[in-house]
Amino acid sequence: MSNKHGNLSINSDNIFPIIKKWLYSDHDIFFRELISNGCDAITKLKKLDLMGEYELPADYEAKIQILVNPEEKTLKFIDNGLGMTANEVEEYINQIAFSGATDFLEKYKDKASEEQIIGHFGLGFYSAFMVADEVHIDSLSYQNDATPVHWECDGGTEFDMSDGSKTTVGTEITLFLNEDCLEFANEYRAKEIIEKYCSFMPIPIYLAKENAEEEYETIPADEVTEKDKVIETIIEEAKFEEKENEDGTKEQVEISPRTEKAKIVKRPVSLNDTHPLWAKHPNDCTDEEYKSFYRKVFQDYKEPLFWIHLNMDYPFNLKGILYFPKINTEYDSIEGTIKLYNNQVFIADNIKEVIPEFLMLLKGVIDCPDLPLNVSRSALQNDGFVQKISDYITKKVADKLTGMCKTDKESYEKYWDDISPFIKFGCLKDEKFCDKMNDYILFKNLDDKYLTLPECLKVEEENAETADGDADTSESSENNSENETDSEQPEDEKDSRKPIYYVTDKQQQGQYIKMFKEQGMDAVILDHNIDTSFITQLERRNEKIRFVRIDADLTDSLKEEVSEEELKEALDTLTETFRKALNNENLKVSVEKLKNAEISSVITLSEEGRRMQDMMKMYGMAGMDPSMFGGDQTLVLNANNELVTYILEHKDSEHVPVFCEQLYDLALLANHPLTPDAMGKFIARSNQIMLLLAK
Repeated sequence: MSNKHGNLSINSDNIFPIIKKWLYSDHDIFFRELISNGCDAITKLKKLDLMGEYELPADYEAKIQILVNPEEKTLKFIDNGLGMTANEVEEYINQIAFSGATDFLEKYKDKASEEQIIGHFGLGFYSAFMVADEVHIDSLSYQNDATPVHWECDGGTEFDMSDGSKTTVGTEITLFLNEDCLEFANEYRAKEIIEKYCSFMPIPIYLAKENAEEEYETIPADEVTEKDKVIETIIEEAKFEEKENEDGTKEQVEISPRTEKAKIVKRPVSLNDTHPLWAKHPNDCTDEEYKSFYRKVFQDYKEPLFWIHLNMDYPFNLKGILYFPKINTEYDSIEGTIKLYNNQVFIADNIKEVIPEFLMLLKGVIDCPDLPLNVSRSALQNDGFVQKISDYITKKVADKLTGMCKTDKESYEKYWDDISPFIKFGCLKDEKFCDKMNDYILFKNLDDKYLTLPECLKVEEENAETADGDADTSESSENNSENETDSEQPEDEKDSRKPIYYVTDKQQQGQYIKMFKEQGMDAVILDHNIDTSFITQLERRNEKIRFVRIDADLTDSLKEEVSEEELKEALDTLTETFRKALNNENLKVSVEKLKNAEISSVITLSEEGRRMQDMMKMYGMAGMDPSMFGGDQTLVLNANNELVTYILEHKDSEHVPVFCEQLYDLALLANHPLTPDAMGKFIARSNQIMLLLAK
């Protein structure tokens, strides 16, 4: 072939500078593209061998070599794939955006093949110009009597092509790095990038420093292979020592045997795992392999809770492993990583089009060769197919969780506290996931027993039946009074939904919990900051239930049956007394006869009002008055308690205002923490009361 000088065939004016600067968002990605091209070339050659169109040498070992040379400021990518002829260089290199992989697949589309071709795009090679002032190609085609070809370009739109000197089949690409990109000729930097993008590519990748001094290693002589270059053989003779027997005789005993070792040129070690765990069938993987893979990929030495192995061939090809890590208590601090691969080539972390948002709390890998990537392989084209992949992944996660709950509930319960924020977030973000998980969400009750939503409803029904039984034993006059009250309430104002009582802080709400337990009632623990939004959604999707915090109101089961008239006088007197003592004319007071006489007072806040307060805190409006939204609280006084009775009978005593303030603060403390100012007054008042008793 005569020397040839020409212009690159570019369809759009000035596209080359755009390719050079803006083709990829990360400049180090050229490693991935050039190594991928090498993988393609090797895969094609192996296919030709399988199809009988080429015969690989008996000692053929597929590999990609990267040579860094910081002194010469060069970087070389060498593969032993099928190489290129001058015509192919003209077609695939000089005509930008013509895809060799596409052309190859089209030619052999009717012939069976097992392996995938990585490349979809003709622009990958040109990523080299993002970091190089000049690029050379030396290639020798597998075809009989092929002439080696040499190609070079200095980053403009012109090239030079001539006969080359390469003697082995394959391609060698040399990058002459520009001054801003010399870091890529550093061996450690190159290793870091290769491990980032190419850890699982299907062809072994080797990295070395060009012209570096040979390194050596010593191995047992019987482990030497034909490929090893032996420098010397090292023999250590057996060692003996004299030992005296019981009969006084002495003999020589061998304490270390004769060994023969070989000093060889250090064997190259590939940087990648060509058979990643996700590519294997789940039945062929052990628990230790899953854990080891997790540690290696995510550098997380805390064991994952469990994992899901995705393995699908139809209607699209998708494989992967999703790990459930031990999730932190607060949702804000959860960070997961889902690594997306295309045919074992790393694409990116956490691509939201493929990975549902809530699954990004997990760690894992997903490999889908069918993904419709754009020209840089870094982002997805807008495609309805992608949504199907996302839906499939969601379904598999839900199937795994529901299946575990059905068949291994003990393990499911063991993991629940760690995975519940993830599941609740998933239910908020994905309706299909929520539909599947609805009956498999667990709630921990006051005795630390886990209940599903249907089981919670069953418990509440039993509580209601117990309460009805107690009501049947009360006096008929009280029943009549209660019935009259019920009849006065319009039917459409009654809430027919079944309540599920819950606790957000077992210590803070301990007084209410005690009252519940005394009456054989139960509640569930909802102490995560995602729970307020979560139960609101559950109520919307399950119209027959409502969640009520344990201190939102006093259920009838905690109270004695009395008529309103019986307590009216006490209510009027105590309301006036407490409003005056607390200097609060808007204070809402209620008087009940609680079955537990030890309890003097409690604060109740309507469920709607409390949720409004939580929402205001979430949006930074904690200082606003909740009563603006109907969230005013009620002081409930127990007419069966001695202290309340004393205040009622001695309303004009000089000590009553202090007792009222103290009783009110005690009720508040059982509901939520006092403000620093209120706590200071509470402590001072407590000291004052103790002094009164001391006198």
